Amino acid sequence: MNWSTNAWEQIQPIYNTIIKMPFITELMDGTLPVEKFQFYMAQDSHYLEHFGRSLSIIASRIQDMTDTLAFIQFAEGAIVVENALHESYFEEFNLTGKGTMQPTCHHYVHTLKSTATLANIEVAVAAVLPCFWIYREVGVFIYENQKSSDNPYKKWIDTYAGEDFDILAKQAIEIADRLASNCTTAQQYLMTDAFITSSRLEFQFWDGAFNLKTW
Repeated sequence: MNWSTNAWEQIQPIYNTIIKMPFITELMDGTLPVEKFQFYMAQDSHYLEHFGRSLSIIASRIQDMTDTLAFIQFAEGAIVVENALHESYFEEFNLTGKGTMQPTCHHYVHTLKSTATLANIEVAVAAVLPCFWIYREVGVFIYENQKSSDNPYKKWIDTYAGEDFDILAKQAIEIADRLASNCTTAQQYLMTDAFITSSRLEFQFWDGAFNLKTW
């Protein structure tokens, strides 16, 4: 069994909880209140900026040049491509600015940046992986189970269920597995622990948006 298969098994209960949480089920059927999606998009805009910085830090530290280029592309996608999606949503849903970074987002981005900077590189790669992998799985789940053809959140769903994002997720998983194959059991445990922590924070991010959690 490769590292990623085992890691996903470890977070399967978290993922199962995510796809049943109100934010996801209501987004899937198009009934998620607009103010909750607005809160989410504002916080996600903050998140993507710092996620992109974390990816750039990893790109500067990782040894294989192919992997360096991959993480540079990941960072560009987080900052440029996804921000373009956010800008269109800001206009569509009448958001005038990002506002203040709220507790869950603040905790998540600082966890990622400190891990990207200070942890062993394989642990840093594992820490950023859930944002690719869980979002792909959630996007595909929603796409395959949605019932409305005029869902106001269709653009979001199509982005994360799409082929382009699937390619990015597969690349990130492959890099993590390649790094893990050269690690000791103890190092792989640290990778899995980082992967689990970020997966928990993915849940907390959506939960914070649904409950409008502020300072």
